[in-house]
Amino acid sequence: MPTATTARLEARVSNDLHALLKRAAELQGRTMTDFVVDAVQKAALQAIEQADVMRMSRADQECFASALLAPPKANAALKRAFARKRKLLR
Repeated sequence: MPTATTARLEARVSNDLHALLKRAAELQGRTMTDFVVDAVQKAALQAIEQADVMRMSRADQECFASALLAPPKANAALKRAFARKRKLLR
């Protein structure tokens, strides 16, 4: 079985935060390392997801605005659809 490579992460925190993390980990029956790694991973994934949503949203807005400012010419299928609509609504 291949072993996963790991990297070390160190952080200096206040005594109050250390006590808070320790208590939360104990309440969940986990080590502080496991608790902190899980919390940091969730926070990182959420930050990335929010950034992706904002970026896509911005790109979608720009695409929409471009289509409004310079709409493509109607093709044959669109012309047929409008003709069908006019016929149906008479």
